[in-house]
Amino acid sequence: MSSSPANSQPEVKTNMHPRNKHREGYDFKALIKTLPALRPFVRMNDYGNQTINFANPLAVKTLNQALLLHYYSVAHWDIPDGFLCPPIPGRADYIHYVADLLAAVNGGVVRKGRKVRVLDIGTGANLVYPIVGFKEYGWNFVGAELDLEAMASAQKIIEQNTHLKLAVELRQQSKKADIFKGIIKPGELFDLTICNPPFHASAKEAAAGSARKWDNLGLRKDKQPILNFGGQNTELWYPGGEANFLKLMAAQSKAFEKQVLWFTTLVSKKENLRVLYNALQKEGVKDVQTINMSQGQKMSRLMAWTYLTNEEQSAFNR
Repeated sequence: MSSSPANSQPEVKTNMHPRNKHREGYDFKALIKTLPALRPFVRMNDYGNQTINFANPLAVKTLNQALLLHYYSVAHWDIPDGFLCPPIPGRADYIHYVADLLAAVNGGVVRKGRKVRVLDIGTGANLVYPIVGFKEYGWNFVGAELDLEAMASAQKIIEQNTHLKLAVELRQQSKKADIFKGIIKPGELFDLTICNPPFHASAKEAAAGSARKWDNLGLRKDKQPILNFGGQNTELWYPGGEANFLKLMAAQSKAFEKQVLWFTTLVSKKENLRVLYNALQKEGVKDVQTINMSQGQKMSRLMAWTYLTNEEQSAFNR
């Protein structure tokens, strides 16, 4: 093991990744020009800046539609009511940081093109990671999904945006207890796996966490919890919470140690960095890296691990 959560975390970044198109904030004038339907949702905040009401699910979805059209050439994007509508800037940050991870074993050069294969665990109804990864780097994606309605939504996005058809393949995960098994085929190689794991232990905990968030912001006018970015059960909670999911992911990654260059996942709760690190130690990984990401006031963490030696990393999928 060459690094640990204590010594592998870089300085906390106050800005998004340098290549992130959203690091300067939302250009609402340009976005409205691209998608006039966004205009009714844009207002001035107390600081004289344009914004939207992020407690309004329709406003959030329309903003995403404008961002995906303006920056990522996705003209047709929609999701069913109640499904996760993720913040695009944070998802883009993840993609750019894992691009740097691949570059580190490629002489510092960011790898582009369809030879780079990425597995998106729990791709969801929104398909955002494959959309951003393909537009920015031309990568090839497999999206794994448990929920049939989410999978149908993602497939519709692919069908309606023809440039995605050759870049994204969807595969159904038929067993909730499996993460990689049943998705990664024998002999199949992936440069990356990415994942935004469920971080609550129950539906009740998810609702309570959302209620606290909006109470703190003074945005909840009644006593009903607001989930402005939506989310189904499989997207928001898992028995035992994020910690259990991460331990399961670590244990199950071992079976595919020679088929994946870098396994990666977001870690929502800081205390779970140690949980995942300890689980990975038991599996005998060769390297673990922890990356801190910052989107405004929101901090997120990305952990990556590999079972391959430096020599094997350099030779992987060449």
